[in-house]
Amino acid sequence: MEEKDIVRALSALAHEHRLQVFRLLVVAGRTGLTPGAIIEALGIAPATLSFHLKELAHAGLIDQQREGRHLIYHAAFGRMNEVLAYLTENCCQGEACLPAPSTSCEC
Repeated sequence: MEEKDIVRALSALAHEHRLQVFRLLVVAGRTGLTPGAIIEALGIAPATLSFHLKELAHAGLIDQQREGRHLIYHAAFGRMNEVLAYLTENCCQGEACLPAPSTSCEC
């Protein structure tokens, strides 16, 4: 990943509601969630949620798919793992850390 992509991803996560949405989608795993389920879980207004979903999607941290009349949002686990790998690439000056951090999600 290029540094500008990392900055975009971290900037997207640097907001309380976007961080909450992203973490909720990580917990939901491959199943994902509808906007209605996200609103119900977090109590975010629909217009506000729409804005935050757009920002997370623009950063590549989430994606959406249409299932019938519903949009389902998912965490982009590949992108998440790339951000984590970038942040921990030179951890502990290249030596093994105790305990070793998990930088990959097998979701």
